[in-house]
Amino acid sequence: MRYFDPHIHMTSRTTDDYEAMARAGIRAVVEPAFWVGQPRTTVGAFLDYFSSLVGWERFRAAQFGISHYCAIGLNSKEANHEALAKEVLELVPRFALKEGVVAVGEIGYDEITPAEERAFAWQLDFAAKNDLVVMVHSPHRDKKRGIVRSLDLAAECKVPMGKLIIDHNNEETVESVLQRGAWAAFTIYPHTKMGSERMVEIVRKYGPERIIVDSSADWGVSDPLAVPKTAQLMRERGIAEAAIEATCWGNALSAYGQSGQIDAEALQRPLVIDQSRTFNDNSVLRGQAPKVSAGIPN
Repeated sequence: MRYFDPHIHMTSRTTDDYEAMARAGIRAVVEPAFWVGQPRTTVGAFLDYFSSLVGWERFRAAQFGISHYCAIGLNSKEANHEALAKEVLELVPRFALKEGVVAVGEIGYDEITPAEERAFAWQLDFAAKNDLVVMVHSPHRDKKRGIVRSLDLAAECKVPMGKLIIDHNNEETVESVLQRGAWAAFTIYPHTKMGSERMVEIVRKYGPERIIVDSSADWGVSDPLAVPKTAQLMRERGIAEAAIEATCWGNALSAYGQSGQIDAEALQRPLVIDQSRTFNDNSVLRGQAPKVSAGIPN
């Protein structure tokens, strides 16, 4: 089976991770812009980061047979530095309409501050005016209030619920999201957020409609194979294969495919890998012999 991990921070991962992901059947990923672990202090840092998401990282993923898409936005945590945030928001339109960008994101709330809401509303309004998909980060604390407020704010900004993906859900928030008609994404993250066993029970209770499984693997303790591992546990626990396919592949394709940036037919074709290619004269190989293969079965 093919898998789609629609929320993973590959900038923080290694080439070993890409190789393991490809072996496990991960065929496509979405990498949303996020906080890199320490504050960025200049708009130039964001400029270079956004450039890497649409450039180098997309190339690096392709070297291992994985289609890389991204989301562009000012994350909630860094929205609290309002002077810098204003400069970064001016960059968002420059990158959000580029090839391979499937959403504005990840945006939303962290501490649910007025500054976060101002940046969030600006980006929701931009997305609505340009008919873009939105990936929403939900807060780690006071999560349900943050998600309900996110849904309300998106509606106020006229973002269609069908183009809104609310991520980092749990058992307390899923009904609020599904009832409003948005997509409910779940981060499978060790010890926090959502574990695989809990995810199985959510799919068992609510079914697969508009539910998406992702890893959010990043620079912290996390697992880039969380999607295929969760899919396997679903099989072992008796979840129907159609539901596994929907939550670990098809729903992400449908949600982010609304961007017009994903060629679904191409993802079904045999892989073509050409590691003889370079990006700005740079290679991922470091002297190793390149793999050049066409028509590798998925």
